[in-house]
Amino acid sequence: MQLSLPHLLPWQWTLAYLGAFCVGLSKTGIAGVGIVAVALFSLFLPAKEATGSVLLVLISADIIAVLSYRRDADWSKLIRLFPWTIAGVVFGAFAMRRVDDHGMRLLIGSILLAIVLFQIVQRIRLRGKKDDPKPPSPAFAPIAGLLAGFTTMVANAAGPIMTLYLLAMRLPKVAFIGTAAWYFFLMNVFKVPFSIYAGAMPSSAPLFALALFPGALVGGLIGRKILHRIDQKTFENIAIAFTLISAVYLIFRSLPSGALNH
Repeated sequence: MQLSLPHLLPWQWTLAYLGAFCVGLSKTGIAGVGIVAVALFSLFLPAKEATGSVLLVLISADIIAVLSYRRDADWSKLIRLFPWTIAGVVFGAFAMRRVDDHGMRLLIGSILLAIVLFQIVQRIRLRGKKDDPKPPSPAFAPIAGLLAGFTTMVANAAGPIMTLYLLAMRLPKVAFIGTAAWYFFLMNVFKVPFSIYAGAMPSSAPLFALALFPGALVGGLIGRKILHRIDQKTFENIAIAFTLISAVYLIFRSLPSGALNH
């Protein structure tokens, strides 16, 4: 396989660097903003090609996040997810070989719609019950793990699901970011051979990730500074807001006549 950079126009490279910056920012500071990167890359790359190309960019940003928060993960929360995530990744790899770009957007949009509706209902139900210690259902971790594995495999869009899961676990903001950092690093590395199998890893992906690494690094450094300057409530509200934005975007993209379709 001959390595090469993708042939992009200047405005496309600008969007790519902005996307890499958003990836770094989301990994170390502002949970959920990574969905902006998914949107940006999808504007100039086919859905499947974007999934594989962006994967290596994500891994480079994951390394930055793990080095920044390597001691802050809550491993008890991660262990519940990993077996189910692996199953979701495997299922997603098979789905990618059998579903076209339009069908993939429709499927992911439907999944995220269900997740967002569930999240809204949960927050309404718990309004005024901040001290309610009731834990989530035992089925919550398997469902979150399966959906996270599947959606990250087909569209690098597991962020909203992990936001929902980690918020439900009521983790402090630093533990939230540290736990997410290790989860996504291990999951994304695990996904590489499956992405190759699914035909979603173009020859340009390694050099593309290397070229965008400076953008991810700057985003990661800025995200780390931002995290220590916002309180817990603001952090959670930002995470939820981007979860909702991601759902609306991907659902809109799934519509055959959507204005964002190209």
